Amino acid sequence: MSKANEVRVSQWYFGGLASAGAACITHPLDLLKVQMQTQQGKNISMIKLTGVVIKNQGVLGLYNGISASLLRQLTYSTARFGIYEMAKQQFAPKDGSAIPFYMSAFLAGLGGFAGGFVGNPADLVNVRMQNDVKLPPEQRRNYKNALHGLWRVAASEGVVRLWAGATMTCSRAVLMTIGQLSFYDQIKAILLNSPYFEDNVITHVTSSLLAGAIATTLTQPVDVLKTRAMNAKPGEVTSMLQLIKSTAKENPLAFFKGYIPAFARLAPHTILTFVFLEQLRINFGKVKKEQ
Repeated sequence: MSKANEVRVSQWYFGGLASAGAACITHPLDLLKVQMQTQQGKNISMIKLTGVVIKNQGVLGLYNGISASLLRQLTYSTARFGIYEMAKQQFAPKDGSAIPFYMSAFLAGLGGFAGGFVGNPADLVNVRMQNDVKLPPEQRRNYKNALHGLWRVAASEGVVRLWAGATMTCSRAVLMTIGQLSFYDQIKAILLNSPYFEDNVITHVTSSLLAGAIATTLTQPVDVLKTRAMNAKPGEVTSMLQLIKSTAKENPLAFFKGYIPAFARLAPHTILTFVFLEQLRINFGKVKKEQ
């Protein structure tokens, strides 16, 4: 196979690295999304909330919980991308064509479920660290970093508490991974089959933007419930059904609270993740063997 025509595929850990790189840039938007979702009653706009955080904590306040965010990406995204990529390469037809969409969606869902479970402890600490800023000083948990947070939760609330909200995390991760990974591959394949697109950054950005929009819409209701379950004090949430009912009582649109910051965060995060991932694949990926 000539150098010009060689096909490179991702290594299993590329997704985790790409997601961690993207998280460094989009973390402030994630922090604002969490704070908007945990608001009850009076709603503050995203711009006003940004001002409140900067006024109280300084610009670095927007990076509260970055260590937990990075730990989450290196666990959650490494697992979901790794399982999806390796399974996709394993089941790819011998003639070099892509696997069918239903199989791609199933593998993405499987990877998402595993990633959600593995990443739940870091996700829980991430949500708490981001929400700490707006709590009164006497109610703050004051985790120094992600590892300190994990240790504190395990020591004071029990190890099982690290998987609080795991049902929602795994459900969200399944939908997120289908929305991002399988739709990205599908949209990219459709674009590359048209005469207008080549395998370059423009195609990667277009595919990931559309995949990000699909993923946000699929996951937002689950994301709101997950955030509230994780942020609740022990005993505050008795069951997922009770949480759904209490959220629905506020307003049916409460399930889509923080949709704009969620999309504003997920779109650039998805774009950056896939642009980084594609660059890792093109420059450092393993060469696919000819059948």
